[in-house]
Parts: sequence; structure tokens; C-alpha cells
Amino acid sequence: MTRYLVLIGDGMSDRPLKELGEKTPLEAAKTPNLDFLAQNGICGWANNVPKNFPPASDVANLSIFGYDPQKYYTGRGPLEAASLGVKINKNKIAFRCNLVTVADGRMKDFTAGHIETEEAKGLIKLCNDKLGCPEVKFYPGLSYRHLLVVNKSLTNAKVKTTPPHDITGRRIKNYLPEGTGAEALRQLMNESEVIFHNQKTKATMIWPWGPGEPPQMPSFKKQYGQRGAIITAVHLLKGIGRILGLKVINVPGATGYLDTNYKGKAEAALKALQHNDIVFVHVEAPDEAGHEGNVRHKIQVIEDFDRLVVGTILKGIKESRNQGIKILALPDHPTPIALKTHSREAVPFVIYGDQGIKGPRDQRTRIAGYNERAMKKAKLSFKAGHKLLRYFLKTI
Repeated sequence: MTRYLVLIGDGMSDRPLKELGEKTPLEAAKTPNLDFLAQNGICGWANNVPKNFPPASDVANLSIFGYDPQKYYTGRGPLEAASLGVKINKNKIAFRCNLVTVADGRMKDFTAGHIETEEAKGLIKLCNDKLGCPEVKFYPGLSYRHLLVVNKSLTNAKVKTTPPHDITGRRIKNYLPEGTGAEALRQLMNESEVIFHNQKTKATMIWPWGPGEPPQMPSFKKQYGQRGAIITAVHLLKGIGRILGLKVINVPGATGYLDTNYKGKAEAALKALQHNDIVFVHVEAPDEAGHEGNVRHKIQVIEDFDRLVVGTILKGIKESRNQGIKILALPDHPTPIALKTHSREAVPFVIYGDQGIKGPRDQRTRIAGYNERAMKKAKLSFKAGHKLLRYFLKTI
């Protein structure tokens, strides 16, 4: 019986950089294991973000899981709520809530210095004690990533908000919530600034964004007939997994940052394949490096992803007595160093099987390595990225 692994290097693809001799970080990085997949598999490109959507992680990852964002996307907040076990009823709107650092009116750091989770929990509790009420509730998450739930009587899902990672270095006055329901959010943001002022922390205020109502999506089992699991440190992906009925596997030392437990994730994935048909492994670190605009970090985490995730999995498959495992490796979206945020270009993917892949001859173009330049030779393309997963499951 064939089993499946989906390896997601969040924000891994990029654009050519002058400081790298017009290479991308993927080109500059040493990725022998991803290169092996490309040389022995089927390569192509997937557009995970529909044209009328922003290039957000929630949108792009819905596509990777095989769900059309045009049909199922309702906002980021409720996906994060699902991860935290917070039930959102029809009278509530859920927001992702960052702890951020604003200095001189500009977004200095959308992570508040990658604030430690325990410190962050104290600040979110303080917000809830001071600002919480029957209409407003704060829920702690991980590091700078938290949840705000507000009654529809105060706001709505169409209020315009901006992800803080999109405006690093910019004046925040041009990106504060706008539209119906914005006043309540602005007031909470202003009051949080007062509350944090006397605290010994890099966080200067809260930043709510990504409003939404609970989505209605069929389970992964019903949609694809597969039992599945997901391994990630990020609440967004955990939330998607829980909504789809996937088993969420928590790995010790998985941080969602550069120091995450890459090898632990890979080992957990191999173990999870013993009881599941498909396992999704998500690594956030390349995206974080892209948002930082740090070339050195991005190359480092790509190499860590290749060596400790892909390499560990390939070694485990080789040593296993149970063969018949297929791998799909790809980013969700690019996070170009030059932009410090997401972009909407198509992303390169590779499909590999330990017992070979049988695909149409014109899709078996020989690819030298897994990077944007080499992958230009690939002829397979999915303009609607959500269709890739079904192709992956059927390609044997």
C-alpha cells in the first residue's frame, strides 16, 4: 500500500539576489537531498494563491491540502482558533493577534523580538484581565502568535486589517483597521499600548488581523479517502489540520523558528506513517528568515530543511522494510528576501517515489536540481494549486 509524505518548506522559494550573484537562496544553498528528488522525480510549478486572494499562508496552505480557497476560505482567525480548541459561534469573529514592537510610529518588529511564549502568555493574560469582557476575549498561543475573539456587535469579518509582517519599517497609521467595526479594534490596540508601557517587554501593543468566521469544509478522509496527520509548530496549520480531521502531532522542540527540531519532525513523520496514509510536515523557518530579510539565515534554514528533514526521511525510507512511500516537497508561497513578505508567484514542487514514479513522458523532464532556475525546464504546471494534491495521490 502506498503512503504519502508532503514536505512544506514555508516561504522557501525566492527571487534572484545581487548579493548571491543573481542566484536565489535555493540556488545558493547546498540541497543534495532535494536535488536527488528533483533528479529522480516529477517536477513542476503550482499557483497556490488564486488571483483575487492575497498571498497569505492560510490561502496557500489550503491549496496544498487540496482545498480550493475560492470555495472554502473564510479568514485566518478561525483557523488559529481551531488549533487552540476555541469554538467560534455565529455571533463571533476571530482574529489572529500578534504581539508587535512599534517604535516612532513604525512597525519595527512583527514578532516583538520573537518573544518567549511564557512572557507572551503573561501579556495576553494581562490584556484579558484589563480589556476582556463578554464581547472581547484573548487567548494565548505560541511566541508572538495569539488569538482575539470579538462579538459581531462590535466588529465584523469584513473589517479591513493588514498583516503586520507586510509592513515592517512602515508607518502604522496607514495600516490600522478600517471600515465597519474598525473602531473597536483600534481602541483595543491603543489600550494595549498603555497596558504594555510599564511592562519589561519588547512588545509595545497588540495587532489584530485576519478576521474570519468558521469555515465549512469536508474532512480530509471524506474528501480524499485517506487517514492523515500533520506535524507543525504553527497554530494556523494545526487549525487547518484539526478542521480537516487530521491528527495533530506535537514534536518537542518544534518552535516555528530557525532553532526548530527539524530532525524530530522528520522522525515523527516516519513513525506517523505506520498508522496514517498521509502525513504533512510543515517547517516555518524559511518564511521567518524571509520576513527578516536575512539571506544568511534563509540559506541556513533551507540547508537544515534539506539535511535534517528531507535527508532524515530518505534515510528512514531506505532503511525501512516497508517500501512504497511517495514524497511531495514544495513551499506554500515565496517569501522573497527583498520584499520581507509573501509574493504570489507559482512555487516549484517535486514528486518522488521510492519505487519510482510513472508519469507521462513529457512530464519526466530531467531536472538538475531543486531550485527556481533549474525547475524552469519542468513542463508540468497547476494554475489552480489545490489540484496538485489529487494528482500526487493518483500518480504512481
